[in-house]
Amino acid sequence: MHNFNVPIGVSNRHLHLSEEDLRTLFGPNAKLTYKKPLSQEGQYVCEETVTLEGSIGSISLRVLGPVRAQTQIEITLTDAYKLGITPPLRDSGDLAGSMGCVLAGPEGTATLKEGVIVVHRHIHVRTEDAAQKGVKDRDRVDVRVNSERGGIFTDVLVRVDPTFNLEFHIDTDESNAFALKNGDIAEVIKRDNQSAE
Repeated sequence: MHNFNVPIGVSNRHLHLSEEDLRTLFGPNAKLTYKKPLSQEGQYVCEETVTLEGSIGSISLRVLGPVRAQTQIEITLTDAYKLGITPPLRDSGDLAGSMGCVLAGPEGTATLKEGVIVVHRHIHVRTEDAAQKGVKDRDRVDVRVNSERGGIFTDVLVRVDPTFNLEFHIDTDESNAFALKNGDIAEVIKRDNQSAE
């Protein structure tokens, strides 16, 4: 694999709702209200927000659309400390056995057995570009940043899909630690053993 550049996208705390939880929190006829697009095709920010209740605190979370098969709540480690909870570090969608929570909306409360995670840093790559860049789905790579507090992110998951736009996703804890912002450029660097298999 040769090195290549990738734009950075900083992900704030948010959640994706299932249809069932959307109705519980916002009413039986609730539909998500589009606010603005996200960088990935078909994904968008919604007007709706909910409250995540922890053992020692609570935080407000923005809903992202569209609805999903299962509710997924994505927070940072800093959020977890504030809430008094210990969610696992997981790849997006890997929710089995993750942390449960209580969500409060304007029309009701949802108690979930699982769904709260800190999402593993990852790169979105469009399928048609993956071979050219020398990566495949589920590879693990390293990423170098040259900001004022630059360094190397290790063990970054590569996700490949025909709809993806090239972007390196990190959370706000990571962006603050490395003094990064949306649109900054990082470099994917070669690893001796990048295959996850």
